[in-house]
Amino acid sequence: MRYNMLGLLRVTSDKGTTYVGARKVETLLAALLIRSDQVVASSRLKDEIWGGSAPKRASAAMHVYVSQLRKALAAEPGNESPIVTRPPGYMLRLGPGDELDVREFETWVRQGRAHLESGRLEAACASLKAALAMWRGPALVGVSGGAMIGAFVAYLEDARVQCYEMLIDAQLAMGRHRELVGQLQALINDYPLSEVFYRQLMLTLYRSERQAEALRVYDGARRVLRDELGLEPGKPLRDLQRAILLADPRLDSRPGEVAPAHLTPRPAPRLDPVAALGA
Repeated sequence: MRYNMLGLLRVTSDKGTTYVGARKVETLLAALLIRSDQVVASSRLKDEIWGGSAPKRASAAMHVYVSQLRKALAAEPGNESPIVTRPPGYMLRLGPGDELDVREFETWVRQGRAHLESGRLEAACASLKAALAMWRGPALVGVSGGAMIGAFVAYLEDARVQCYEMLIDAQLAMGRHRELVGQLQALINDYPLSEVFYRQLMLTLYRSERQAEALRVYDGARRVLRDELGLEPGKPLRDLQRAILLADPRLDSRPGEVAPAHLTPRPAPRLDPVAALGA
């Protein structure tokens, strides 16, 4: 059985693909998948399903939702359900043949990071592209929930952004700056407050002999940050603008070399969903 969370929540088995239609049952499945192979307390599940306004008969309703979810996930009549009751709540067990797209995404990202840190740029690009290709839209799109689901979605989105950052770093180190302008412009449109993408676009334009455009990107970033957050650009972005004005030779492309330390994006992500969600 394969569980997909990077987009619409869906379950695929030999019987085909299943989408959970009932919103509260969908929330229940999402919460159990986030903590797969761990017991999730009934009180926490109630918070995810109803927030702080659980009805008086919430426990009875949850039993109904669990029963409906077990039926939806039943592979064959008589087979043991992956949803098991464990005090003080429930657990979704992943069997030996089960797959969870989030775990595959994390594996690809870890491999990509390791390749990048070791200078294996082609391998890093391949792994990071494979990670990004797993996304079919925003994580758990359309799923309502509480603090746990919200924190997990935020964690995944941050990991996705950092995956893009590492991929572009690897491509810049390979001298592919002219190919990256359009992609970075699209990423800035999607993430207009990300100073990392502005820095990478400025460096890409500078290396493409488009210094004036690179400086205009800085001006645009400064305007957006001031209008939206009331902040000036951070030191790395300011340092890059200064380096471009001075034609700092360290900005020049050198095959196989990542940009100078003070001009590179934030550290590569150390994926830790448990830390993101709290204890």
